[in-house]
Amino acid sequence: MKLRTDLAPLAAAVTDAARALPAKPPVPTLAAIRLHAAAGALTVAAFDYETSARATVDAEVTTPGTVLVSGRLLADITRTIKGTHPVDLELDGARLLLTSGRTCYTLHTLPLEEYPTLPRPAEASGTVAGPALAEAVHQVATAAGRDDALPILTGIQAEIGDHAITFAATDRYRFALRTIAWTPAAPTGTTDKVTIPAKSFAEATKILATDEQVHLTLPASHGVLGLAGHARTLTLRAMEGQLPDHTALWPTDFTATADVDTAELAAAVRRMSLVVERGHAVKLHLTDGALALSAGTATDASARDQVAATTDLLTGAPVSIAFNPGYLLDGITALNTDRIRLQVVHPVKPALLSPTAEDSTALRYLIMPIRQAG
Repeated sequence: MKLRTDLAPLAAAVTDAARALPAKPPVPTLAAIRLHAAAGALTVAAFDYETSARATVDAEVTTPGTVLVSGRLLADITRTIKGTHPVDLELDGARLLLTSGRTCYTLHTLPLEEYPTLPRPAEASGTVAGPALAEAVHQVATAAGRDDALPILTGIQAEIGDHAITFAATDRYRFALRTIAWTPAAPTGTTDKVTIPAKSFAEATKILATDEQVHLTLPASHGVLGLAGHARTLTLRAMEGQLPDHTALWPTDFTATADVDTAELAAAVRRMSLVVERGHAVKLHLTDGALALSAGTATDASARDQVAATTDLLTGAPVSIAFNPGYLLDGITALNTDRIRLQVVHPVKPALLSPTAEDSTALRYLIMPIRQAG
């Protein structure tokens, strides 16, 4: 193998492919990145049996070929090299020479025959806008669980219809829901559901966030979700099972509503968090024309604050509700809107966070309150 390519796109391709490298590879070859040079292009790929990532860059290929090299080392090298010199890659026996300007590295290669076959998505099931996909997955990933003892809750469920995809995630204490439009290759009139590990899904869609269109291949018998952009292709193995049915969770009748500036509310919650001990809450008090916040205890540090709000107290009386400050701040931040609406049913029932603008496709964030003493 012998080729020349530009440093910046090579570094970006290696970085993107390296996202699929396992943290603790069971065998050395799974810690490798596969470099394949052919027909004016270099394809950089990684695979850990659950996730695969391919990135393609233009290259002047003198001698086609394929090699395996340490993924972390190659990523560190391409990230560290500076300047505008092109990068030359040349296979010399069992070693790969990487040269850029006066800098030269010699990398040991690994046996290709021990590397697993990279999965290839079947024909695309449809297309979706890359920026919208990345935003939606990032938003709902906030609510995904992180406890491997309940693996299905660490995933994001995609419910795919003929015109829209609805993403959902929950850790039992909050539930996030977001819908985006998509264009299926062949509408079927049915709805498919697939659950993908949240962390991997968020990483994959982040890589494709700048692609105007992303081609999706829905899992079939092989259970792999495919995502392909202009120069990046990724596969993610689907999880077994589905999230609990959430259709009955979303409240429609509320006793109090507060519309508030998102940045002001987030800043106030952060200030309250400074005096909140583990397992305790930030209390929100909805009054006429204001949203008051309090935290702490009488025997320790405490704090109070207030932000302006447009409130609607349907019962006429102030309403108080308490939340885990981290969960509350996660939801406020994920909404990505200038103004936020808090809707309360009861102090011990889930409350709803959403944008103030009416949009049925926007993120909805359901959060369980913490029961207050007394």
